[in-house]
Amino acid sequence: MRKYEQEKFVGERALFQSHDLDLAYCTFADGESPLKESRNLKISNSLFQWKYPLWYCSNVEVFDSILYETARAGIWYTNHLTMKNITIQAPKTFRRCQNIHLENVDMPNASETLWNCQHVYMENVTAAGDYFAMNSSDMELNGFTLTGNYSFDGARNLTIRNAKLLSKDAFWNCENVTVYDSFIGGQYLGWNSKNVTLINCTVESNQGMCYMDNVVMKNCRLLNTDLAFEYSTVDAEINSKIDSVKNPIAGKISAVDIGEVIFDNPQMNKKDTQIELTGRTAELAGRSAGQNGNESEATARIVEHTRSETELAG
Repeated sequence: MRKYEQEKFVGERALFQSHDLDLAYCTFADGESPLKESRNLKISNSLFQWKYPLWYCSNVEVFDSILYETARAGIWYTNHLTMKNITIQAPKTFRRCQNIHLENVDMPNASETLWNCQHVYMENVTAAGDYFAMNSSDMELNGFTLTGNYSFDGARNLTIRNAKLLSKDAFWNCENVTVYDSFIGGQYLGWNSKNVTLINCTVESNQGMCYMDNVVMKNCRLLNTDLAFEYSTVDAEINSKIDSVKNPIAGKISAVDIGEVIFDNPQMNKKDTQIELTGRTAELAGRSAGQNGNESEATARIVEHTRSETELAG
């Protein structure tokens, strides 16, 4: 491999269509697309200071380096990329890339990052920014921290472990998602998604898990979560209280307690959802309300667990 050490590259396409390079302690200053269409690159301890540094590349390894904020849209259409011990200050990094391995990467400005990518592995990655990982697929994440809304919209075949996600509208329009041992905080979690499983997770989500097909929760805790599971098919094992549940389509919900079970849509059949309280003794008392006493609101408040599961469901 040809080696460059402590070199400064300027001007557009400074190393265009290069191959078999070892770049150490180098600076890519003003000049777009310095390594466009290059392959077989090993880059270490280097600085990327301008736009589009790694477009249409393949077989790239980057270690102990920095992409500054001015290196916007830095890595698009690139395949077989490994990055370790990296700081990426720029937004809109990673578009339509395949076979990405990120380890010990910090992305403090990750807005619109990792879109339409496939076969992504991430370990010990921190990101902040909205619209993270839109329409990406076949992803495995471990030790991931995200602060930013609308994350993983349209993602498919996604496995996440040991994560902390502070994200409104996370996992919308997704399919085949499994999350283990993680915290997810943000309203409207998971709407319009299919085959989403949460295991050993803690969730805080106003109106979370609605409009979902086959949402599964095993040994999970819900904090400050109300109007959950509306228009969803659900199999939920919750080891805490749920503030309220509204209009589930079908399935089973097991919880320590449920503050309120609401069925106010006549198209929803209460008997299709089995509700089980595993905690303190409670009593189910119905309440009704309507204009001039002529209309009934099909709402139930749980205050005692002395009736059968069938009665609790309707």
